[in-house]
Amino acid sequence: MRTIGYYEPRPISDAASLVDIDLPRPVATGRDLLVEIKAVAVNPVDTKVRRSRSAQDGQPVVLGYDAAGVVAEVGPDVTGYSVGDEVYYAGDITRAGTNAEFHLVDERIVGRKPKTLSFPEAAALPLTAITAYEALFDRLKVKEPVPSGAGTLLIIGGSGGVGSIAIQLARQLTEMTVIATASRPDSQAWVKELGAHHVLDHSRPMAAQLQELGLEAPGYVFSTTHTGEHLEDIASLIAPQGRFLLIDDPETVSIAPFKLKAVSIHWEMMFTRSMYQTPDIDEQRRLLSEVADLVDAGRIKTTLTEVIEPINATNLRSAHAKIESNKTIGKIVLAGF
Repeated sequence: MRTIGYYEPRPISDAASLVDIDLPRPVATGRDLLVEIKAVAVNPVDTKVRRSRSAQDGQPVVLGYDAAGVVAEVGPDVTGYSVGDEVYYAGDITRAGTNAEFHLVDERIVGRKPKTLSFPEAAALPLTAITAYEALFDRLKVKEPVPSGAGTLLIIGGSGGVGSIAIQLARQLTEMTVIATASRPDSQAWVKELGAHHVLDHSRPMAAQLQELGLEAPGYVFSTTHTGEHLEDIASLIAPQGRFLLIDDPETVSIAPFKLKAVSIHWEMMFTRSMYQTPDIDEQRRLLSEVADLVDAGRIKTTLTEVIEPINATNLRSAHAKIESNKTIGKIVLAGF
């Protein structure tokens, strides 16, 4: 089967950083589905893994942590899906990725594809939707009020993949005032279109901008990018006893600035449930199905902004380069082999 992978970490400008490879078609066992891939999205995690992970035992590294496709085969222990079902999911970082014609995935982290979306539109959603949903409701617990600022959520990096869906989930599933950050006119327009009540420019001190707008200190801060650069600003602007969550990988994170306000610090890693096979792993199937219902009801829209065809190494390298520019809005998807 046609596959895209690599053997050693290289810069994306190197043609060997991602190459077309032919691999055997996998066979579904246990609770696995074998999915015929129709579209894949590219996320920052793809570029991070590509820059750090090497091949083992001569087997190429195959990336890809977002997909939409059709179930081609089911393992003997599968109960929730049948051959022919249309699905979408984010995969498991400990297994081979979705940049292949056929892909094995545990049924418990797979959701039914929204009926109203095309495969590329659906492929843009799973990883970011899981990240945003778990961050808001499992980690920040935004439905459990903090003493002050409980009505306000600040999302730093609102125009990226995670921010784009987090704004929508917060607007549709809570009554909070949603503040998003964006630094360029096009990205500011994007987050407003998605439903942000207010927009801050994260290239300037944010605490001062909140004061200028007369907004209350947010009880919840969700940082998706460049957290290290914003840490002191976040500590200054967050409400006492608030909750702060980050998803990126700053070189150092000092939590000392948050002590006086008794702020709780949270991490979100959407691969945790699949990586450790936690007892609640099936929550990801449930939440993806809830997101599909919201999409089909017209309450949430895809965050897809660009489709590149077909799925091959050349086009995937182009997508990685765009992600590494840190200037993308929404999600980039590759479609069709």
